[in-house]
Amino acid sequence: MNQAKIKRRVGKYEMGRTIGEGTFAKVKFARNSETGEAVAIKILDKDKVLKHKMAEQIKREIATMKLIRHPHVVRLYEVMGSKTKIFIVLEFITGGELFDKIVNHGRMHEKEARKYFQQLINVVDYCHSRGVYHRDLKPENLLLDASGNLKVSDFGLSALSQQVRDDGLLHTSCGTPNYVAPEVLNDHGYDGTTADLWSCGVILFVLLAGYLPFDDSNLMNLYKKISAAEFSCPPWMSFGAMKLITRILDPNPMTRITIPEILEDEWFKKDYKPPVFDEKKDANLDDVEAVFKDSEEYHVTEKKEEQPTPMNAFELISMSRGLNLGNLFDEQEFKRETRFTSKCPANEIISKIEEAVKPLGFDVHKKNYKMRLENVKAGRKGNLNVATEVFQVAPSLHMVEVRKAKGDTLEFHKFYKNLSTSLEDVVWKTEEDMQNR
Repeated sequence: MNQAKIKRRVGKYEMGRTIGEGTFAKVKFARNSETGEAVAIKILDKDKVLKHKMAEQIKREIATMKLIRHPHVVRLYEVMGSKTKIFIVLEFITGGELFDKIVNHGRMHEKEARKYFQQLINVVDYCHSRGVYHRDLKPENLLLDASGNLKVSDFGLSALSQQVRDDGLLHTSCGTPNYVAPEVLNDHGYDGTTADLWSCGVILFVLLAGYLPFDDSNLMNLYKKISAAEFSCPPWMSFGAMKLITRILDPNPMTRITIPEILEDEWFKKDYKPPVFDEKKDANLDDVEAVFKDSEEYHVTEKKEEQPTPMNAFELISMSRGLNLGNLFDEQEFKRETRFTSKCPANEIISKIEEAVKPLGFDVHKKNYKMRLENVKAGRKGNLNVATEVFQVAPSLHMVEVRKAKGDTLEFHKFYKNLSTSLEDVVWKTEEDMQNR
């Protein structure tokens, strides 16, 4: 294969792999070429933003986020724009999702769950006091930093997944409504303060119980359970925790417990230590206005990739656990994405994947060394979409990332098992190779 060209760059940032995907945005790992700092860049399509008449709303949300300096909120550094895209540069968080701890280890001990809930309520209280509402608190938005502390992502940017209608109220189009307040599902407009608090209550329940308070494969039945707050706490929960959750998961937003009341709750107050930090408001907002200007002088330059993205040691370390590069090439603890390595040429890997997934009922969309696989048959949470990308680790070694972009995680797990069986002649397992040496 030919020598790989310079990977895609946006201004001073070297763009890497895709680490998240949504209806309006895609998130990529990137590195500041001037400082070497790792960041995450959320990429929005300008046409979609303008089509949904969200430009002013997004400008307001981004400007607000730049002023937030809370230790448990993912930091927004800057925003850039090209002719067709908006790039939001965010703090890169390395500890994974909070709920991966639940998936891998089950429910938490009460002391640990309380710590995360205290951090979450502190964030929500801080942002609400400044007129910023999340509106879409869910597992994907709760991250952990390297020290194991909570980092809430998309606080103030979640409106990107929503639309403001003619009535001037917010209306959600949430794909997984298990965390959504009853008043949001009723679709008559809602208050972001009480809606956020309900979601916090669902999150606390999951931390302590290890499962959702409201769950049903039939969407209408699920809506009925949420609207009636039809749930029961498991017997291992303490009385204090049960009492607090019941007051939060009140279907009537007018009588639901408030944050000041939560801060006075005996169960909540135990070992509570609010973070101490300096709040600075010296952020420059010039870049926010410049993003939507059509003049070329305000546009950031983009350089496109034409070969598989080469991965340097910096990116490899960021993807590994505990800085052990061996973790990259072993079977990983299964989550929403997985990776394998191959000594085959990149074009052959792409062809083999395409051959393997078509009999499984997937449509294939290819672009350079990336593929989007869409299952034509809807599953438990809609159509399963899988994103794959081939990276060049060395001239004769490639790493393939397989990531769930949409749909049910269990269905993705089953898909990957079928795919790995079909690709046995392509995948190179380091452990076996080491044994042969």
